[in-house]
Amino acid sequence: MPADNHPDKHPSGAPWRNFYGRFKGKGLRPSQETYLNEDLARLSPGKVDWETNPERAPLALDALFGGRDVWLEIGFGGGEHMVHQAVQNPDVGLIGCEPYINGVAMLLGKIRDAGAGNLRVHPGDVRDMFDVLPTDSIARAFLLYPDPWPKKRHHRRRFVTPEHLEPLARVLRPGAIFRVATDIPDYVRQTLEQVPRHGFEWLAERPADWRTPWGDWISTRYEQKAFREGRTPHYLTFRKT
Repeated sequence: MPADNHPDKHPSGAPWRNFYGRFKGKGLRPSQETYLNEDLARLSPGKVDWETNPERAPLALDALFGGRDVWLEIGFGGGEHMVHQAVQNPDVGLIGCEPYINGVAMLLGKIRDAGAGNLRVHPGDVRDMFDVLPTDSIARAFLLYPDPWPKKRHHRRRFVTPEHLEPLARVLRPGAIFRVATDIPDYVRQTLEQVPRHGFEWLAERPADWRTPWGDWISTRYEQKAFREGRTPHYLTFRKT
């Protein structure tokens, strides 16, 4: 029961936010347990959770990344894209949010292998991260192969809804780039319908602009699954106005 019998509150004091994805899958390998125990706290972006930051004090991003531009990946899956971007862009700081702990463990292993030092990892809901990111603080955001929630009655669970897009628009600076990759046609429809309503301009001028991967793209495990199952990826680029 929520604290103080308040229907909109979590026992921690946080607003009640339904979460529909998975937090953990099959058992972790011993090496992955080691990554979580030894690396996760060190790679934390700061006090994000309500238990550690009930006042929702903003993160000090300049101190965290030395004044570099900051990029945000929303649901990084196994982490291959995030590590790729970190290695290719050492002058940028990256924050990744992923509540699925198996994916977090995979990312931590990739960070060790790559030796990248410009990443921070939040093993939780990006909505909590939105609470503590300063306004106009993020220069680029990625939403890559998000959970499609294919049933019509579940479309409100998708990321491309006002609950997520409003805080995303707040933390992205004017001119920031927002990239969305998906292989689900109806997700494309909802993205093109909803994202421009929240202060974004779709940058496509010709079909190749959404059919062709970005120049710095690395194909992820989710994209490879889409190819195997005969689905066509779409690469949508928006700019915060």
